[in-house]
Amino acid sequence: MKSENHTGVSGFLLLGLSEDPEVQPLLFGLFLSMYLVTMLRNLLIILAVISDYHLYTPMYFFLSILSFVDICFTSTTVPKMLLNIRTENKAISYTGCLTQVYFFMVFICMDNLLLTVMAYDRFVAICHPLYYTVIMNPRLCGLLILLSFFISIMNALLQSLMVLHLSFCTDLEIPHFFCELAQILKLACSDTLINNIHVYLATSLLGVGSLSGIIFSYTRIVSSILRIPSTGGKYKAFSTCGSHLSVVSLFYGTCVGVYLSSAATLSSRKRAVASVTYAVVTPMMNPFIYSLRNRDMKGALRKLISVIPSCF
Repeated sequence: MKSENHTGVSGFLLLGLSEDPEVQPLLFGLFLSMYLVTMLRNLLIILAVISDYHLYTPMYFFLSILSFVDICFTSTTVPKMLLNIRTENKAISYTGCLTQVYFFMVFICMDNLLLTVMAYDRFVAICHPLYYTVIMNPRLCGLLILLSFFISIMNALLQSLMVLHLSFCTDLEIPHFFCELAQILKLACSDTLINNIHVYLATSLLGVGSLSGIIFSYTRIVSSILRIPSTGGKYKAFSTCGSHLSVVSLFYGTCVGVYLSSAATLSSRKRAVASVTYAVVTPMMNPFIYSLRNRDMKGALRKLISVIPSCF
């Protein structure tokens, strides 16, 4: 295939989840519904935390940031997909594609780091309860969020800038519903060895490293809980971690599932379908998990929903 320098590439084609015209209206309705639910539920979580002073704690502060990141994460991919289906135009500009890659990587990395920070918060709360307010002070909480954003931005910026040095072939079709870095690297005609090495290093350090930190935190948490003499005390301690552990399992389970599906040499289209789980389903499910399993959050949401009609 003839190669072109990236300056000559005007854009890419996002093939989406299916090319069947009869399926497009169904996909549009399904993803529009999921997007609206994601936006609404995460926005309610943020407003509930802001409006209820009982939730002015590090755990709910991190949860509100997670909800904000999930809104941004979903908004990076779904609106463009809906627009393409609606207009029957699969094109995305070169700049738009790289911008999507950048923000997608920022927010998925931020999700990953936030879950690690929240695991550390639970570790301190259960293993060092007497020093919790001293350790998890507002200054440290703010620094953890800023550090997570900084790492996410720098990682995404480095990987996006490295794509600028690639040249692409005449085949510019991406068998996905958004611009995924792995799919873009497959379209490149130039050597992508350095890009792939950086992807594997980033995945190892940020992905595996964060997951290892979460596993370590919960190992210590379980060890501390088992030393609690009363059954009621054990249940109360476990209940404070249940929601976070469910979200962690959903996020990493879907990400690992997509990785294994690609390693099992599934087609790119099947990989795209599998990616829906962590790119769309996980941000939609997170608010449901926290609101269903957390008594304080359910109470705050009831108050917020009861107040909203009086504002109109």
